[in-house]
Amino acid sequence: MDREIILKELNYSAVRSGGPGGQHVNKVSSKVVLNFDLMNSFGLSDDEKSVLQKNLKSKLSKEGLLILTSNDSRSQHKNKELVTVKLFKLLQKALLKPKSRRTTKRTKTSILKRLETKKKHAQIKNLRKKLD
Repeated sequence: MDREIILKELNYSAVRSGGPGGQHVNKVSSKVVLNFDLMNSFGLSDDEKSVLQKNLKSKLSKEGLLILTSNDSRSQHKNKELVTVKLFKLLQKALLKPKSRRTTKRTKTSILKRLETKKKHAQIKNLRKKLD
């Protein structure tokens, strides 16, 4: 993953942010929408693209665009920085390979403990039987 190339490929657009805020919110476009074309990116290898397409399937549009928004701040520039950081965190997380689980051997004491509880339980059930 080449960050510099990806940064050049990002498309930002500013939109009016929703919610309360008085007259100021109706005049200023502070919400930032980021569009990233995952499949046509030169900053990602083919293997990375396939992994990202699989892991981010729910976040991709029908055209294969990754669309992220940020309206946390009142400043458009701050929202632009926040959405860019959000994108790279998302890409990093999606590219991480999960640790493979190794099977572990049960300890001798755990096996003995299990057998003891089984014996106790069987003994309790035997005591419940009627005598002849």
